Amino acid sequence: MSYPNPIDFAGRVAIVTGGTKGIGFVIAEHLLQAGATVIVCGRNEPEALPTVDGRSAEFRALDVRDADAAKAMVDEVAATHGRLDVLVNNAGGSPDADAATVSPRFVDAIVKLNLLAPFYLAQAANAVMQQQEDGGSIVNIGSVSAHDPQPGTAAYSAAKAGLLMLSNSLALEWAPKVRVNHITTGLIMTEAAASGYGENGGAALSKIIPMKRMAVPADVAKTCLFLSSDLGAYLNGVDIAVHGGGEYPGRFLLTRDQGE
Repeated sequence: MSYPNPIDFAGRVAIVTGGTKGIGFVIAEHLLQAGATVIVCGRNEPEALPTVDGRSAEFRALDVRDADAAKAMVDEVAATHGRLDVLVNNAGGSPDADAATVSPRFVDAIVKLNLLAPFYLAQAANAVMQQQEDGGSIVNIGSVSAHDPQPGTAAYSAAKAGLLMLSNSLALEWAPKVRVNHITTGLIMTEAAASGYGENGGAALSKIIPMKRMAVPADVAKTCLFLSSDLGAYLNGVDIAVHGGGEYPGRFLLTRDQGE
């Protein structure tokens, strides 16, 4: 007996926010490789778009924090391509900031980017997907900061914790047509982040991770494919931690180093 390829996205349409660089770029590449029509969005058009085997992603200019613009973009993509099957809410992030002195404007911007924007886009995507016989998949890209906050990340951590609960709530409300899942990302090696991981580009950090290496964007991209493919057809309200087992507790590292 033969079985169809469960990772075949031919005929499916996917939107990846923040898909012009970093993790989102690689997610878009993986969806293209699987056969999907991919739309990436960002505030500025990139010099190069994700391209695989001569097929490139389409670009839409968008500030994801603008609810009206987000809805208009989703509606335009659905009208142009006749459907929308996958939304990956990848856009997000924050510089470190002192919670005691950070401005209200900064907090507002971080919460909008990491929590409200995914809500706006998911709401618009759901309206399209609910009308399709085979529904659709929404994947929200979160962070370990939602579970294990670090100094300088108060607004970001709070927003990411909200994104996790938002994912769980939407999964309850929108099933069975639309599945909503969440990925908790750990330390990820990207070109933009490498300088922030120390002089050795993060090599030393591998010592605190059970898998002995930092994640790379492809690790997140493959998880997106799994959740959105037929392999994940019964997964809804799931939070998958892509962090290599997390980090060893500080007390373990301290006592181990003292014993060496």
